[in-house]
Amino acid sequence: MDQIANENTLSITSGVAEAAAMSGAEFDAGALEAFLKDALPGVQGAMVLERIVGGQSNPTYFISFKNRRMVLRKRPVNALPSAHAIDREFRIMRALRGTDVPVPNAVLYCEQESPIGTSFYLMDRIEGRVFEDCWLPSVTPQDREAMYISMAETLAKLHRVDWQKLGLADYGRPGSYFERQIARWAKQWELSSAAPSKDIELILAWLPKHIPAEDMTTLSHGDFRIGNLMFHPTEPRVVAVLDWELSTLGHPLADLAYSALAWRLNSTEYMGMRGLDLSGLGIPTEQAYLDHYLNAGGCEEPLRPFHYVLALFRLAVIFEGIAARARSGVASSENAAKVGKLSETFARRAVELIQG
Repeated sequence: MDQIANENTLSITSGVAEAAAMSGAEFDAGALEAFLKDALPGVQGAMVLERIVGGQSNPTYFISFKNRRMVLRKRPVNALPSAHAIDREFRIMRALRGTDVPVPNAVLYCEQESPIGTSFYLMDRIEGRVFEDCWLPSVTPQDREAMYISMAETLAKLHRVDWQKLGLADYGRPGSYFERQIARWAKQWELSSAAPSKDIELILAWLPKHIPAEDMTTLSHGDFRIGNLMFHPTEPRVVAVLDWELSTLGHPLADLAYSALAWRLNSTEYMGMRGLDLSGLGIPTEQAYLDHYLNAGGCEEPLRPFHYVLALFRLAVIFEGIAARARSGVASSENAAKVGKLSETFARRAVELIQG
């Protein structure tokens, strides 16, 4: 993340006057510093707090001391009851340490609301590159291809993990994942939506009737895409999977379909790249990506329209939630109102799949 820090962070050294002056601060940096120095014996020097700008999820900060650098992720103020489960992020990263799934080292979880007003956790900071755009600007065509292969292999590694041996038998409920997902996101829509949507009504009527018969349980990331992967500073390989707040015991094809939306959404639609010269960019086709996942030991069942429609429905609900936070004035990002309008786009894309 160092290579993007200057562009995407706001920096401040702790202290009462300086903390109060920090643009976008929502807590007392001095109180946080005092807490961390007590909780993490051995850290030295003044704390430097850098807000990572961008993203619509849990507010995230770089925390630096003279002898240690970490990342802090906190729950947003006034989040919906089942949303932004940072405790689950912390737990899953702790559990995956020692597996072949690359994750940051989870350091500390604080569920009490003080000293920063909401629960938060710390993880060690990893050196690497995070890309907002899935066509990977400033990367060579050869490296782009290798990076997408690494992405597919990393997802397959996650789906091969023995979650029972990791003590994650209670991390979700095995089986009936799609039924529960439909119910969960329907409820979230009810809590977030500002107005009725005919497209969402059609999707909610269609999904329960088209749930595939095959059922299986693996660890599911829930938001597996290029923007949640960190790549090595110079090599085309994944060194960390980030943003685990939607992780659970689920169905592997939910992750796979969601990650493949990049090929099905336009380049102006959040995580899409449809319409770009993928061959010239060196990016594999969607089928080649799916083949790499399968060859790396991923799920052998085929993707169906259902899996893509569910993935788009989830996105529509998530982005409606972003819009809801913007309406209430507690959004994590300044452009939340604009980005939230994409909810309608994702719902329309899902309806197009249903009808076409």
